[in-house]
This record gives sequence, structure tokens and C-alpha cells, in this order.
Amino acid sequence: MNIFDLLKPPSSQSSSSATSNKMAETIARGTVSVKDLVAPSYIEVDFNHLKIDDRYYRTFYVVGYPRYVSANWLYSLITFDHPLYISMYIYPTESKNVLEDLKRKIAEMEATIEGDIKAGRVVDPTIQVALDDALALQAELAKGAERFFQFGLYITIPAESLEELNRITKEVDSVLSSLLIVGRQATLEMEEGFKSTLPLFYDRLAVWRNMDTTSLATTFPFATASLTRNEGILYGINEHDGSLIIFDRFTLENANSVILGKSGGGKSFLVKLETLRLLTMGTDVIIIDPENEYEKLTQSMGGEFVVFSGTSQYKMNPFDLVVEGATPDELSNKILDLHSLMRVIMGDLTPSQDALLDRALVLTYKEKGITQDPETFKNEPPLLEDLYKIFLGMETQESKELADRLEKFVQGSAAGIFNQKSNFDIKNPFTVFGIRDLEENMRPVAMYIVLDYIWNRVRRDPKRRVLIVDEAWYLIKQKDSGAYLHSFAKRARKYKLGLTTITQDVEDFLATEEGKAIITNSSLQIILKQSTAAVELIAKTFFLTGGEKHFLLSAGVGEGLFFAGHSHVGFKVVASEEEKGLIE
Repeated sequence: MNIFDLLKPPSSQSSSSATSNKMAETIARGTVSVKDLVAPSYIEVDFNHLKIDDRYYRTFYVVGYPRYVSANWLYSLITFDHPLYISMYIYPTESKNVLEDLKRKIAEMEATIEGDIKAGRVVDPTIQVALDDALALQAELAKGAERFFQFGLYITIPAESLEELNRITKEVDSVLSSLLIVGRQATLEMEEGFKSTLPLFYDRLAVWRNMDTTSLATTFPFATASLTRNEGILYGINEHDGSLIIFDRFTLENANSVILGKSGGGKSFLVKLETLRLLTMGTDVIIIDPENEYEKLTQSMGGEFVVFSGTSQYKMNPFDLVVEGATPDELSNKILDLHSLMRVIMGDLTPSQDALLDRALVLTYKEKGITQDPETFKNEPPLLEDLYKIFLGMETQESKELADRLEKFVQGSAAGIFNQKSNFDIKNPFTVFGIRDLEENMRPVAMYIVLDYIWNRVRRDPKRRVLIVDEAWYLIKQKDSGAYLHSFAKRARKYKLGLTTITQDVEDFLATEEGKAIITNSSLQIILKQSTAAVELIAKTFFLTGGEKHFLLSAGVGEGLFFAGHSHVGFKVVASEEEKGLIE
């Protein structure tokens, strides 16, 4: 008895109860074998599918292939967004026998064509094309430049339910049709089809097609995505084929990227290395740094490190307006942004409080003579304390409550940070904003204000820049600041800006709609070593295979998956000793 006997349904009543009784008797006799343990509890064979335990299976065999193909033409089938069992059977044949068969076929086709010409009929173009192909193949075989093979291609679709099986079947059939492949269901031969796609080289269908060496080579499915370009920077080594990953993120649909990885996985080293290489290629880099871990790199590269704290010399006014090239809706957009900022500062607002805030913001600008007229944008902008005074002047219970929420930033411990006139402008190509010295609940406010300031700067002077937001979960955990970061990612491309979002709290990041949307709007995605708790969520988000999940769990420092557009590979970060010295 071989292993395939285990997959055969009982010849008599195929019921799970009969199988269970037999198993119970076997266990009672103490003669349970490995075959008994690994065999399924029951198999139901239908004319167009199999049911093994609680899963359904359906097998296709291929009978028609396209005339012209390119290398790795089965890629869309191999990378299909659902597990498939694909088997290829290759049988070499004797060239002598093939040449004899070709000689006979060529004679038949030539006779057919000659008969049509003598009868005055139009020659069938398909016969003429087949004749030309046969003559070319005959010449190659005679010279020994080609060999001949029999090729079989079978596909089994697994599914959890019959409805899912039917749906996936239609999708697979659509993919095959798009490749000009003619596939047929193994009707009444589902058992043989399933066995043919097991990794045991057991071809029970025997549906073959003649193929020469060149045609067969194009079906080779294990070609990796090459990410070596003639321009860009080096990100690392492709661990699939050893090639270099040299890539320019600005050649993608957008230049945004997202980097996910557990603590100690190499995120900071990768970002610092990318920063060094971007600067050498003439790209400006701006970093929002919650932990001041880029300070030494900034000093090494001659950049500018801007520290935010109560005693810092650097000040930013969130009420600043764009003056040069301002549009009439500049003030309206600024007030909308301030709405989001105030919700970050003051917490959730009721509809009446939100309406009150809107009136107060309009009055705050009006007190400074700033209206919808762009000419008035040149006037001195208000400060946070001006909004605070407007709230007090309204003399209502709600306005008093909103004023109380602002008091910390105007007269309290945070008064010296955001209630001052702006005295800073980005002039250095490498600028880092450090906010470590702020208390933790102040960091989202600082990050929001810095983002808004950078956005105004970017709009005034569009040029090739990369903005890096480290520990982005500070912003994502609050809905308003998360929505602002998402809008930033969507609009960045228009101003030649690439947004890099980094986080180690993958679960918190992916648990929000804003976090998922930022990933969707990032053409470059890098996933480094992951924890067991986070890898399932990442696998679901990025549609990873079981092998890729295992790779992320077992990856070393600086190893992970590199996604660029529709291509993704396993990679490892590499750096020279000089670069390591600057970074470390």
C-alpha cells in the first residue's frame, strides 16, 4: 500500500462515520501507523472538485499556450493573490524521433497548401504559420541548437468553501485568459489532478504539449524582481540573487516611503544611511526627530539641528501665513489646519465648541487686519495668546472652557515654545528638528506645528526634498494629527517632496485607517525584522506568503523585505566603513 492509497475514497459507502469506526478498531488493536495519522479523515470526490476534510480543491490542466512569450511570462500566475498548487512536468524526448515526426507533419502541411493552390482556394493562414514554425524548428533540431520536450502544466486551487472555490476559479481563469493560456478543469479526474499537483512527481493527468528548449526556458518561474537601476542610491543587496538594489524613489508614482520594524531591527541605521546617500545626490533632507538620535549625524554632515524646548532659541508661530504667491483661499486653508491643531492641543470638541473655535479664529486674524484679501497677508500674524484673549473676551461658559485648555500654552509651562514670533527658516539642505526635550504629550503638538511649517516652506519653494517623520505613531494615535499626516502624504508629490514614515509600533500604526492610508500612498515600503505579535497583521496588510513571514521573523539586523511599486525582494542593508563611522 502506497501513500496515494490514503487519498482514495472508500469503494463502498464513503462516510466519515465508517472511517472513524475503522480508525477506532485500529487504535484498539494498537496498530496505528504513520499513514493512519497523516491521512485525512475523509475525502469526497465530486465531478468538478474534491473535498478533503473541510477544504475544497479544483484542478486545471493547460491545453493551449500563446505563440509568443517573454521571460518569466508566468509571473502573474506564480504571484497570484491566493495560494495555488502549480506543478510543471518536463519529459525530454529523442531528437531523432521528433525529426521524423516533424518531417511527416511538414509533408502533410505542404501537401495541404499545394492542394489548396491547385484548387484555387485561399491558403489557410494558420497552416502557413504552422509550416513556417515547423521548418524553423526542424533546422534548429538538426543543428543541435534546440532539444525537444513534453511539457505539462497543472494548477490546483485550494479554498475554505465552495463559494470561495468558484470565485477563485473565475479569477484564475481570467488570469490564464489574459496570458492567452487555454485551461480546462479536470472534470471527472479531480482526484488524479490533485495527486498530480502534490510535490511527489506523480503525473496522473498526462496532458502534455511539445516544447523546444527556448520555449521551455521562458516558463522558468523562479526569476526574482531586479531593482538595479542606472540612477538612484544603493539601499542594499538583493538576497535572492545577490544583485545590488540601486533605486531612485522619485521615479515611482510618488516618492513616499514607509519603514516598519521592531526595536533594534535596524530602522535608524537604514534611515541615516539613506540620508547620507540622498545628500550626496543633491536631495535636501528634513527630519522630525522625537529622540534626538540624529544630532551627531547632523553635526558630522554640517547640517542644522533645531531643538524645541521651553528655553530654546528657535520659535515657530503656527498662525504664520504664506505671503509670496499666496492664493485667495490661503486664509481659509490655514484656519482649517488650525482647527485640527487646536483639537490636538485641546482634545475632542463638541459641534458647538467647534463652531465657537471657527468664529474665534476668524476674529483673531481680523484683529490683525488680515482678511481674505491676499494683500492683507503681509500684516503681522497673530499669536496663540491672541486666540486666548478672543476666547476670554467672548465671556461665555464654553469660551472660558476653551481658554482654560489653551492656558498651558499661553501662560503655563509650554508658554515659551509656540506663543512667539517665528525666528527660523530652513536654509540648510540637511535640517533636523529635535523634540526630545518636550514632555511626551507635547510631542504630537510640536510635530504637527513643524509639519505645518515645513508644508508652507515646501509650497513656497518646490524642489527635490525628502521629509522623514520618525516615530510616526505619535501623530497616528490622534485622529486629527493622523489625518493631517495622511493629507501630507497625498499632496507631497505635487511639490517634489517624498515623505518617509517610520514606526516600530506596527500594530498601533496599522490599526488606524490613517496609518493604512499612508501605507497605501507610499510607493516604497520597507519591512524589517518583525515580532511574532505584529507579523500576522503585516502579512495580511502586504499579502505576504508563509515563507516571507518566516523570513521577517528570522531576519537579522538590517534585513527585511523591500517593496518598490509591484516588485519586492528580500534585502540586506550594506554600508562602507566610512559611512558606518559617520553614522555611529
